[in-house]
This record gives sequence, C-alpha cells and structure tokens, in this order.
Amino acid sequence: MKASIHLPDGWKFGTALSVAAQNGSSVEFEPVSLTVLVDSPLIAGSHYKLIELTGAGESPKHVIDLVGESDNAINMSANDIAAYKKLVAETGALFGARHYRQYHILLTLSDDVGGRGLEHHESSDNGPGEKALTDPSTHLVNAGLIPHEFTHSWNGKYRRPAGLTTRNYQEPMTGDLLWVYEGLTEYLGNVLTARTGLWTSKQYQESLAATAAALDYRAGRSWRSLGDTAVSVQLLRLAPGGWQNWRRTLDYYPEGELIWLEVDTRIRQLTNNQRSLDDFCKKFHGGQSGPPQVVPYNFNDLVRTLNEVAPYDWAALLNERVNSIQPHAPMGGIEQGGWRLVYNDTPNDLIKATEGVAKMANFTYSLGFWVNQESGNFGDVIVGSPAFTAGIGSGMKLIAVNGRKWSSAGLNAALVAARNSKQPIELTVENAHRFKVYSIDYRDGPRHPHLERIAAKPDLLTDILKPRTQSAGTTRSF
Repeated sequence: MKASIHLPDGWKFGTALSVAAQNGSSVEFEPVSLTVLVDSPLIAGSHYKLIELTGAGESPKHVIDLVGESDNAINMSANDIAAYKKLVAETGALFGARHYRQYHILLTLSDDVGGRGLEHHESSDNGPGEKALTDPSTHLVNAGLIPHEFTHSWNGKYRRPAGLTTRNYQEPMTGDLLWVYEGLTEYLGNVLTARTGLWTSKQYQESLAATAAALDYRAGRSWRSLGDTAVSVQLLRLAPGGWQNWRRTLDYYPEGELIWLEVDTRIRQLTNNQRSLDDFCKKFHGGQSGPPQVVPYNFNDLVRTLNEVAPYDWAALLNERVNSIQPHAPMGGIEQGGWRLVYNDTPNDLIKATEGVAKMANFTYSLGFWVNQESGNFGDVIVGSPAFTAGIGSGMKLIAVNGRKWSSAGLNAALVAARNSKQPIELTVENAHRFKVYSIDYRDGPRHPHLERIAAKPDLLTDILKPRTQSAGTTRSF
C-alpha cells in the first residue's frame, strides 16, 4: 500500500515510514504492506523537534520525534537526551540484536492529544502529557514509559505469544501469556529506566515498593488468579473504575514485574550471580539483527530457554505464580534480591508524585481507600479494609473528617492523632444526596510502603540496576 498525507502549513511530522516524495505540506511514503502501515503511526504538529540518538553513520538509526503544545513543552533537557542515548546502548547490551531498520520514539507533549503508550515494531507512540519534560512529578511518574514501549520491539513485536500472533485482524487473540508480553516488559522497562539514569536506584525502589504494596492489598486475589486477568483483558480493560481492587484490573503488568524479578534473582542465586535474566533475554529475544519479523512462542519455549540459562523447575514456579489463587503478592524476588517491603510514616516518593499528577489522595494502606482531591469522590474502597467494614463504598463522596471539611492533610493529621486517642476517626460521607457519619476505629496511623535492606542477604537488586555499558547514564537533579 502507498500512503500519503497533507499537513497544515508549517507542520512537521515524525514516523518510521520512509518518505518517497515531499512537495510542501504534501508527503508520499514508500509502499508498504497493510501490516506495516497499521504498525507505523505518525505524529505531527507546528511545534516539532527531532533529536538524534545515534551518531552519524551508525546503524540502525534511532531518533526521538517530539511534537507539543509549545516550544517549551518539547524542550528536552541535556540529561534526558543523554539518558535516551543510554537507553539505545543499554537495550543493545541487553538483547544483543535489533529487529528493525530504524527506530522512532514518537513523543507527544499535550494534555489534549495523546495520553497513551503504544508499542510498534519500528516506533513507539508515547503521550505522557504536556508537562512530562518540565514538571518534576510528571517526569518522575512517566519516566518508565519510553523504556517500556521501546522494550516491546523485542518482547511483543519480535517475540510474540502464539495466541497473539493472528493471521488477520478478524481472528480473535488469546492473552494467556500477557504476563510475559506485558509483565516481562514492565520489569525490563523499569530496570532500564534505572540503568539509564531516568530513575535513581532509590526511585526504582520506591516504584517497586508501591507496586508490591498495591498488589498485596488487592482484595480480588482471594478469588481471581493472575492468569485470569490476562485472558479476561477484553472485559477488564473497558470496565468502570469502581471496585477495581475486588474485581482486579490489568494486574499482569505489575504482578508480571514481580514474577520476573523473582525469576531474575533465582537465576542469580542458582549461578552464584554469574548469570541473570539478561542471559535469557539474549537467547530468547536476540538472534539475528535485521528488518522486522515475528517469531511466535508458547509456554514450553519459555521454560526451555530458562532451563538453558539455569536448570530449575521453572514450569512449576511459573504455573504456581500465574494460575493459582494467591492471597498475597509474590515477594520472592524482592526478598531474594536482599530487600523487604515495610510500611512507615514517610510518604513514598512515587506515590506522592502520582497523587499530585492524578489529583488523588491515597490512603489504601491505612483506612483502605483512595479519594479524588477535587471532587472528594471515593475512587475505590478495598473490600475488608477499615473503611469498607465501616460501610463506606466506591462512588460515595467524602465531605468532612472529624467534623471539619476534608483535606488530604487533615485526614493524615487525623490518622496521626488517632494513634494515641480512644476516639474513632469520623468521616462525613454523602451517598446519593444523603449524609451519614461513619466511625472508623483505626489506630495504626499513616502507612506508606518502602523497601528495606535485609543485611544478611546479598544485595542482588542493586546488581540488577547497574548499567551494562561503559558510559554511565546521567540523572536529573529534581
């Protein structure tokens, strides 16, 4: 197929498609198959910038195409540019091959257009919001987006589960291995975020603690397996927001991260830290560099390659983690890595940044809910939590705390005061235009998740985050 586009005057564009001819604002692209065309998005705008990530003569070429609402929005810092150049080098070291002719990181900085992260074989379509390069909290929360989507070029586009490798766009897909397609990508993407300097090691730890805590407090674990969240993706992705914790959501992303951390640390234990998941990635996702292709796999292929790296009963471990009902999140990788999940009064940096960006207040690990800071609506209430036991449910609206208009700071102060008080915390709540005061007998104060070192165990987690290339990445000063 031969595609073309006519842009508004003065607009520029970015895409992995090769240009055949351009006359002013009219562009014709080289003929490609329908599959390649569908897999090749284009972004365009009047505020545009192209950043080269590879040097002259280096192949394949890697670039970032930026469009945004203003020149300031697309003004990427020297530190970020260095980190993304580092990302190209680190993925080369991790996978050992590249399955594309060129790669375009398409980055849209807008609150009106974008709001997505979508993988393609020779590009990725990233929309983290207008302030992703200029606001410290937004930058922190979205730092892993591009590493995640870039990783998909190997894990998802090149190596793809057989159930997702359909012959045409009418044939339904089967998502039973999404805990690999997305879960392994979530793990590798976050590790690469740290290896490149987009996150510090501490920020990675805070992210991992937030993930582990959220999954450990997932009430729906009592009835739904992780594997079921993968095969039910068509329903869960479109489900409304309320009661997500009981229903479970797309947990194959974050819980897949914990599972693959467990696999990585187990390989390191089995081989005296001489081998790791990096070796698996080279074997499974490497091969011959060249133009895009799809190599399907199944569960047995996965297990066989893991056994080539380090013999173990991987089938039993993975089946247990994915297909059984587990009341608690899999913490084996964190603990084998030399750390443990703990809770204290100090806010978690990633959760705090997310609260600011999403305009929500998270009291999941104390009272058992999060609430919208602007509307006061309870976004979700955990089944079995103190708030749920008192009678509060998702969709209700918080009005006051202990008789005073509610605020995040006021509710946090009430949690602290309740430690030494014999009085319950009283929440005034609106439900369908009716008001009621709910008393919550809670005494444990604020609880925020963090990782804490286990001194008696080797610090494998720090080893995992070390860059694999000579040139050290830079970090932001935020």
